[in-house]
Amino acid sequence: MKTNIIYTGDCIKILTEKVDKNSVELIFADPPYNLSGNGLKWKGNKTGGNWYMVNEEWDKMTAPEYMQFTRKWIGACYKVLKDNGSIYISCTYHNLAEVMIILKQLDFKINNVIVWQKTNAMPNMTKRVFTHSTEFVVWAVKGKKWIFNYEKLKKINPEKQKDGSVKQMRDVWLLPLVQGKERLRGKDGRALHPTQKPEEMLKRIIIASSEKGNTVLDPFLGSGTTAIVAKKLGRNWIGIEKNKKYVDMAKKRIFVYME
Repeated sequence: MKTNIIYTGDCIKILTEKVDKNSVELIFADPPYNLSGNGLKWKGNKTGGNWYMVNEEWDKMTAPEYMQFTRKWIGACYKVLKDNGSIYISCTYHNLAEVMIILKQLDFKINNVIVWQKTNAMPNMTKRVFTHSTEFVVWAVKGKKWIFNYEKLKKINPEKQKDGSVKQMRDVWLLPLVQGKERLRGKDGRALHPTQKPEEMLKRIIIASSEKGNTVLDPFLGSGTTAIVAKKLGRNWIGIEKNKKYVDMAKKRIFVYME
């Protein structure tokens, strides 16, 4: 089995054909949330610049199609995970139920639902609901002897005790949406990938549930954040991405880091 490679294509097919069974210690997945279709945008926003809601073909499915898709890709992940492996799945309230149900059906043990509180969340456009400022990361494990580096997490936890000593890392993470130099942008200033995740998020996940030399897999690699952070932390990685535009973007980003 090859590692430190990006496969271009459907993750279900590649997980079945290219990745060995029981071979991966950690999976991070940022699947489609199935939110596209309304083309919402907000130009001239004074607090965070122009804003465009995700509106991609890969993010448009009917409810039954989405449930079936979720079952297939999580099932394929289950097969390649080691018996003590972990999977972290990024989601919102829109698809949290599907993810939780299917994880339980496949006999995963759900350890935490981490709340990502966005410190720079977009303002409320409709003014008809509470302002959305959170996403979730579901952590589930296969088997009983999962890796959890409790002490290492305490050391990297930005929150401290009153006396300045280290503190347990809780399941609410205050992290900004990707911005500044970390955000990949095109010549027009728009984000190159609509759902780029913070490197700090992947750092915490990879340190928590893997060791140096382990293999980290991302079935929806997107802009390549998982691969970059895994490499920085001394892990092997496997990325799968269906969209060639994103594959090229990730390869370029990884190549620049390697230089």
